[in-house]
Amino acid sequence: MEYGLIGEKLGHSFSKEIHEKIENYEYVLKEIKKEDLEIFMKAKDFKAINVTIPYKEAVMKYLDGISDSAREIGAVNVIVNKDGKLYGDNTDFAGMKALIEKAGISVSGKKVLILGTGGTSKTAFAVAKSMDASIVLKVSRKKTDGNITYEEMYESYTDAEVIINTTPCGMYPNADDVPVDIEKFPCLEGVIDAIYNPLRTNLVSNAMKKGIKAEGGLYMLCAQAVFASEKFTGKTLPQDTTKKVYGEIYPKKQNIVLIGMPSSGKSTVGRQLAKELGMEFADTDDMIVEKHKMPITEIFSVYGEDVFRKWEAECVREISLKSGYVIATGGGAVLSEKSVRLLKQNGRLYFLDRPLELLIPTSDRPLAKDREAIEKRYKERYPIYKNVADETVNNASSVTECAEKILKLHSKNV
Repeated sequence: MEYGLIGEKLGHSFSKEIHEKIENYEYVLKEIKKEDLEIFMKAKDFKAINVTIPYKEAVMKYLDGISDSAREIGAVNVIVNKDGKLYGDNTDFAGMKALIEKAGISVSGKKVLILGTGGTSKTAFAVAKSMDASIVLKVSRKKTDGNITYEEMYESYTDAEVIINTTPCGMYPNADDVPVDIEKFPCLEGVIDAIYNPLRTNLVSNAMKKGIKAEGGLYMLCAQAVFASEKFTGKTLPQDTTKKVYGEIYPKKQNIVLIGMPSSGKSTVGRQLAKELGMEFADTDDMIVEKHKMPITEIFSVYGEDVFRKWEAECVREISLKSGYVIATGGGAVLSEKSVRLLKQNGRLYFLDRPLELLIPTSDRPLAKDREAIEKRYKERYPIYKNVADETVNNASSVTECAEKILKLHSKNV
């Protein structure tokens, strides 16, 4: 390969799409086992590469030269091959700094906790120090020189004002995980998570619910990629390149999740949106039927609502891990707080608010099969839809008009 990314597991990576938007070269994702790293590095069969977990430190011994900044940080994420000589640099520093600035988080004079002790942790440590943090502490599961344990953190450092997560805890496919309980940090003002898949980890979501400034790692990924591309090619890119690339990538990766009452138009509008945006479409009700080979009315009659909700939650979890989808959910999917949280990790929830008088009872919806039932569901669920939705979209008119409203909102959400 000429250009690309090496790491142990890259199934979650967005780097190929980002780099190929920045510059006209093919960017290869190459997974390498730990025992094969030396063979790859000594072969030097590339022009320039990025390096990610867990090799940002391990590659350093194979390099002929390392930039002062990368050496000081103790981690390399860019390697350029110059006539058979390998030179390492670190663009994660600039990427992390750009992310913190985008989030509007002030680090100066603050106590900062950095979760993790790997290459990205070292970068975050250097960035926090450069931004004049008063105290910066690394947190690790094991006690070593230069860091504290999670137990020590909870005992003595819950007055931290900024937390930066550089661990893979909460990363796809283990998106349910969360590295720390932010309820135990009463002084917390800002949260940064280097994870970009999912777009909004549970850590970020938990912070946002408390009104704390928080941001996931996609902007950092875009920023460091722009700086890396300059190293690859020797070109100086326009100053707004990162913002432009992020503005193109984020909407394509963020799911559009449609919630609302049965017959509110979720499936019809969803298919229209997917077609216009060139995104994949998924209907959680259709997923349940396909997976269990039974119509929903039969599932209710044979197994009952509890089993249906269990199967629905399983399908919601499956689709919520994906990105770049338009998702139509069942009318009762939002009754599960966990399902809502999962859907929000990679998606934005749009409530199709169709007036009650326009909702049509149908026999294939067991809990909305007649006018009495649909009115009851409407009264029960309307406050829930409004509460969990990121946006409420009036759908009293045509499919096209509703889709256009969502497209406008989606394009602004960057």
